[in-house]
Amino acid sequence: MSWKVANLCAGRRFGSPVRKQIIMFLADKASDDGSGIWCSKGTIQRHTELGETTVKRTINEFLNEGILIETGRRACKNGFTVVYRISLAAIRTLEGIAEPDDETGSTEDGVCREPGTGSAADPVPRPQRTPNHPETIHKPPSRAGAREVEEIWSAYPEDRRRDQPSCERWISEALDEFDAAVLLAAIKAYAKDSAGFTRSKVSFSDNWFRHGKWRAYVAALRAQDATNAKLAAASLSRAADWIKARHGMCRHLSARQVHDAVTLGLVSAAEAAQAGFGPDGRYV
Repeated sequence: MSWKVANLCAGRRFGSPVRKQIIMFLADKASDDGSGIWCSKGTIQRHTELGETTVKRTINEFLNEGILIETGRRACKNGFTVVYRISLAAIRTLEGIAEPDDETGSTEDGVCREPGTGSAADPVPRPQRTPNHPETIHKPPSRAGAREVEEIWSAYPEDRRRDQPSCERWISEALDEFDAAVLLAAIKAYAKDSAGFTRSKVSFSDNWFRHGKWRAYVAALRAQDATNAKLAAASLSRAADWIKARHGMCRHLSARQVHDAVTLGLVSAAEAAQAGFGPDGRYV
């Protein structure tokens, strides 16, 4: 259960009581990033007491709107259950539920005052508006954040850019989860994959950022980084074995490999010297 996701959904309009009821049930099953929701439509139907057709139609609507994303399948006694993720970025684009101004009530002179004004038993001054009042002026984003948003927007293929103000808002929300470098790498990967596509086949920026399509590229890049790290570790371990055994393959090792092996403690400086490497890591 995630209070973070539940609170986010509770503060947005979904268009009908049925849609709100189903999304709140799913939010109750989600992790803080919106993932890990695995419950069948039959389970949703039993707990919400809605009709089977209604549940299926609403889930399909959420999928088409990008509010829900299928992330896999999980085996169960009846075959499999679809695993969903609630797209937090898509939820944030929905209209919020604004709280009405609480400025009712009577006073001796018949004038409604702001929160915290008027006389009180203690003379402690109070703010003119409570911190969470809808009209509270929040601190503007830093210039560094604005520069990152602009850099990411400019990196998206120029012929596919659309609705810059909305995209910049969604980019700012994405930067709450990932570094700018990660998003830039995802954009470059997408641009490379879709190079040469016709306009009917590409994704325009508003759809790409709104529906969090960069997440798939981030996941792929991280998986590739993990694979590269494993290969590098295996290569370095093999180099360390050669150094310890004073193997003939030592002559093919680079100074960087020898330096990294010594720095990571895979071999000692003395073992490297005995294998024929000088202080600079070069084979002599």
